[in-house]
Amino acid sequence: MSNDYTDKVIDYFRNPRNMGELKDADGIGKVGNPVCGDVMWIYIKVKDNIITDCSFKTFGCVAAIATSSVLTELIKGKTLEQALTLTNKDVANKLGGLPPIKMHCSLLAEEGLKAAVEDYRTKSNK
Repeated sequence: MSNDYTDKVIDYFRNPRNMGELKDADGIGKVGNPVCGDVMWIYIKVKDNIITDCSFKTFGCVAAIATSSVLTELIKGKTLEQALTLTNKDVANKLGGLPPIKMHCSLLAEEGLKAAVEDYRTKSNK
């Protein structure tokens, strides 16, 4: 494993939080990067405009798994509007940084969240 990763990145990769498909998800966001081959699904459960539960399923590198895992911790308990203010830089900062060549993974996490919220709003007509 690369020495370019912080201890937090390695921890979230080796011990991912909230991993797996959320069967009763209200919104699902699927995003991918054709260049590196990473594919990420973000699942959200929403009640009264608050993300009450969330999970992820990611096929990808160390950084892709770590960023999707930390994203779920950052958004749980937040309103949809609060969650949507989260940026890829917030995700990377929570992990103590990412190598520049891996910053696209944090962008995938941000885009996956936005896609999940859009899916939820489309399904619930909100």
